[in-house]
Amino acid sequence: MKISVFKFFFLFLFLFFHSQIHANELNYNLNAEKITDNTYVFFGSTKHFTFKNGGNIVNTGYIVTEQGVVVIDTGPSLTYGSQMRQYIESSTNKKVIKVFITHHHPDHFLGNQAYKDVPIASLKAINSAIHEQGEGLNTNMYILVGDWMKGTEVYEPTEVIKPGAVEEIGGHKLEFIQLKGHTHSDLAILDHTTGVLFAGDLVFNNRTPTTPHADINKWVKSLEQLNKIDFKYLIPGHGPALKDNKAIDKTKEYIEWLDNSIQEFVNSGTDMSEALNHEIPESFHNMDILKEEYQRSILQLYPRYEEKIFIN
Repeated sequence: MKISVFKFFFLFLFLFFHSQIHANELNYNLNAEKITDNTYVFFGSTKHFTFKNGGNIVNTGYIVTEQGVVVIDTGPSLTYGSQMRQYIESSTNKKVIKVFITHHHPDHFLGNQAYKDVPIASLKAINSAIHEQGEGLNTNMYILVGDWMKGTEVYEPTEVIKPGAVEEIGGHKLEFIQLKGHTHSDLAILDHTTGVLFAGDLVFNNRTPTTPHADINKWVKSLEQLNKIDFKYLIPGHGPALKDNKAIDKTKEYIEWLDNSIQEFVNSGTDMSEALNHEIPESFHNMDILKEEYQRSILQLYPRYEEKIFIN
């Protein structure tokens, strides 16, 4: 009997300390950086999704208004969204009153559950994409980052934003700009009060753009539209904030090169395996995970470009 009691005791200690260590491992250690008055951003890694980073490769932000806090994107998991909200409300002493989602990729909306008691809004096409693809994206995230996704379920936006709408919230005048190209529908948000432009994943900075749902021609047009906006601070979907248009131009330069390269490969009959190992211009070598994302783009886009030729 004594042996079983001791076994039980040590088993209890093992499970307790294991759970404590595991709980500590599932801490995103979020720390927001101030961009300008009342505007803050949590900057994620510019690497791939991994077990180590828990899917935190995204920039999420918030605006502290007179009425309460407005959140831009909710991160890759329930755990992220919950820790994000706890940080925001404890550091500002204000409640989150509204959430906006820039597009349907999983690192931007899977933290929605943490905000179920407040309105979550996005463009109609983004809401539809989350409804149609959300479960598959969530399952894929479980595969990629494991326990970080514990308890995460798809929670869809509850409101629809009209394209071009302008909404004043607590002294901040927010304009909602409907664009497309990185996905079928991308939302950019311009705070006219501070001059901060949240560009979502239309813009990458020091990180190679991803293309699983890309239409490069439409993406280029959206970037040209963003270039016409008079902003003071640009928050890309991934990578550091800027005060100029360099990241917009670099994103455009890369996706145009990618588009032209794939078209040339397909037109010349270049085998996909050869395209995968094509030399990448040195001007892009400062972008994180360049080769990996380039090769992913070849695998994603090459068949589409071949199909266009066969159809035509």
